[in-house]
Amino acid sequence: MTNHTTSDKNLSPEQIEELLSVVKKRFEKNMHRHEGLIWDNVQEKLQSNAEKLWSLNEMERTEGEPDVIAYDTEKYEYLFCDCSKESPKGRRSVCYDRAALEARKKFKPENSAVDMANEMGIEMLTEEQYRELQKLGEFDLKTSSWVQTPEEIRKLGGAIFCDRRFNHVFVYHNGADSYYGARGFRGMLRV
Repeated sequence: MTNHTTSDKNLSPEQIEELLSVVKKRFEKNMHRHEGLIWDNVQEKLQSNAEKLWSLNEMERTEGEPDVIAYDTEKYEYLFCDCSKESPKGRRSVCYDRAALEARKKFKPENSAVDMANEMGIEMLTEEQYRELQKLGEFDLKTSSWVQTPEEIRKLGGAIFCDRRFNHVFVYHNGADSYYGARGFRGMLRV
């Protein structure tokens, strides 16, 4: 997908066509993630919201491989989630949030997971959402993903992340200022 600055949140008609083509193919290939949902309805909702299209493009551009994983019948929203086998490559080597980034004295990462999610217009997954995603496939077998951290843990300097090993989802803790080449984050977009 084409790279954009955060100030340019409009895609050209060609970029929209390319994005929709890629996401449609993924949608059709993975019907087990969204049984009963119809692509034409998803596409119609996407095309009526340029800002959400831009965010979806950012998910794709950073190699998240977004796909529809649910439909919220109360809010009438499709839920897109990063379904890349491993944590999205374009979102790794980031600490947890801005406070953690600013607290590092040496070897600061370029960004934080919370800041990137905000810039992209997506939500980081919660632990519960991460566990639900793992019911749709096997993700993060070699990598890990930051998830939204409860305030009581964050106040003490920690943050939590998850992965899948030995056919189980594990939740771990680390200092919020830590970052690793194999740890990124997964996001969700409501459309």
